[in-house]
Amino acid sequence: MEITRIAIDTSKHVFTLHGVDAADRAVLRRELRRAQVEPFFRKLPPIEVVIEACGGSHHWARLLASLGHTVRLIPPPYIKPFVKRGKNDRIDAEAINEASGRPGMRFVPVKTAQRQAEAMALSARELLVRQRTQLINAMRGHAAEFGVIGAKGDGLPGLLARVAGDETVPAAAREVIAVLGAQLAELDGRIAALDRQLAQQHRARPMSRLLAQIPGVGPLTGLTLALRVEAEQFNSGRHFAAPAFAGAGSGSA
Repeated sequence: MEITRIAIDTSKHVFTLHGVDAADRAVLRRELRRAQVEPFFRKLPPIEVVIEACGGSHHWARLLASLGHTVRLIPPPYIKPFVKRGKNDRIDAEAINEASGRPGMRFVPVKTAQRQAEAMALSARELLVRQRTQLINAMRGHAAEFGVIGAKGDGLPGLLARVAGDETVPAAAREVIAVLGAQLAELDGRIAALDRQLAQQHRARPMSRLLAQIPGVGPLTGLTLALRVEAEQFNSGRHFAAPAFAGAGSGSA
């Protein structure tokens, strides 16, 4: 039995393997616990390994490549057409393998640990901004329950001041809204710190600075494109803009 390519369907605890020979015949179907994956591949001669580009896939790609294997990450949209009915982990692993063997298939370049780390600041900022929006909506909604509406142009600080000074609002409600206001102020500080960190990353990356010169593209968007998009994957700007290929550029980092 000579295995030429192994596809891995990853998960938190159990990984499903589907291996084929040179004629694309299935010769390996196996499940491994997470801790068993590295020892298993360490014993194998160098082969091609294919993984769906998703959370954690870049880590496994780097690890398996360090063992001498050729690792390819395939975008999820390219796998979906090969998933048979009755979807499960084994079927998914088979679909990954079948998709990767197609002529002209495109793969996601494996990101370095450093590049992934730098991109985490973008993800963290996006999360905090969403939380900030939730806090603001909650404060406005709670205040409106007691008839307190922010004046036009007054902004959120004005709304908080009106709630704090309105004796018709029960003390318990004023206290809760004040807690949310304090949490918002803390979030603002954390977002500002991330903005400074991202500004430094932007200035340190020539590609990000170049992209930011495009009308409508600022430093944050330029840095996002520089860190998350592998431009060499796309034949043209039209190819990059196509929704069907959105997963291919990001590499689900």
